[in-house]
Amino acid sequence: MNLPASGIDHYLAALAAWQISDMVVLTVAPPFPFLSEIKAEADVLGVRCEVAAQNCSERPGGALTGEVSASMLRLTGASTVILGHSERRAMFGETSVRVAEKAVAASAGGLIPIVCVGEALEIRDSGDVSGFLCGQLQDSLSGFDPRQELIVAYEPVWAIGTGRNATPEVVAEAIAAMRECLNTIFSEGKAGRTSIVYGGSVTAENASELAAVAGVDGFLVGGASLDAAEFRVIYDAVRKAI
Repeated sequence: MNLPASGIDHYLAALAAWQISDMVVLTVAPPFPFLSEIKAEADVLGVRCEVAAQNCSERPGGALTGEVSASMLRLTGASTVILGHSERRAMFGETSVRVAEKAVAASAGGLIPIVCVGEALEIRDSGDVSGFLCGQLQDSLSGFDPRQELIVAYEPVWAIGTGRNATPEVVAEAIAAMRECLNTIFSEGKAGRTSIVYGGSVTAENASELAAVAGVDGFLVGGASLDAAEFRVIYDAVRKAI
């Protein structure tokens, strides 16, 4: 719930000045009330960006006060939706089973799901990171149609806002394990076509180093994306790496 409506014009004007590459997709994920406005204004300003929702319901409709369906989000201009974000799992009790239901519903509603997985500090210190990540992926993608487009985000919970950073070696190892797990869930072809992005406290300072890590296809940027100037540095790091 950041970047109030009063800052939208300034933010989009800054993004309009960027050098946007055909090789790198730029996506912004504002709160629900601003999705349509940001999509419309981005089109007017010529900002080449996609719009993502931060969550959606696992149900297509009905008497579900406070919920928003994937098809409704699609009508706002959203093309993707973030599911199973670490904050949703930790603060709102979202399980991997529910994330899987949401991923299926999002795809059926015309959205590309960005499914987030990642280990807490106790899992990292236990040494069974690969097993945990694979289990979380399997549960979070249960029932997902391999013919549909999918993005997976690796969010090491222990590296988000804690001051403890994931090294490039740690990130590479985790993403390699996730890619291998995707091979078992779907097929080698589908796993190879699935983008895996990194989302563990990405900043302007570490973006270039992380963008160069083998297997990192992009970033899911948190607080650093609120500053358009810092966000640009991160985007350029990905663009140059590609």
